[in-house]
Amino acid sequence: MSLSDPIGDMITRIRNAQLRLMANVTTPGSSFRASVLDVLKAEGYIRDYSTTAHKNGRTEFNIELKYFDGAPVIKEIERVSKPGRRVYASVKNLPRIHNGLGVAILSTPKGVMADHAAREQNVGGEVLCTVF
Repeated sequence: MSLSDPIGDMITRIRNAQLRLMANVTTPGSSFRASVLDVLKAEGYIRDYSTTAHKNGRTEFNIELKYFDGAPVIKEIERVSKPGRRVYASVKNLPRIHNGLGVAILSTPKGVMADHAAREQNVGGEVLCTVF
């Protein structure tokens, strides 16, 4: 099955699983999804993720969701740049999510990173999603 928006699909799976208070959620694997998951893990929004390889050559990620006092750590997760409307930001115009308490995940020429890391490295890029 081909998806037109694989990052949007992964974000929706995470959001839906946390609404149901599930411990884990699976999503198809790709290197781009892995780099977004690396940022989510580094920022403390998910516990971890593991890769499962299937016989037909496909991979799958098993994402361990994170909860605090029975509530999901991720309060909001939204896709910003979509296939029909790409959203780019220069380093001067990078969004601040909830006054710096949240994080925007960007795809930059130096890789996928959080907004504060992009400011440190003085690069802009495509705003993939926002997390709070």
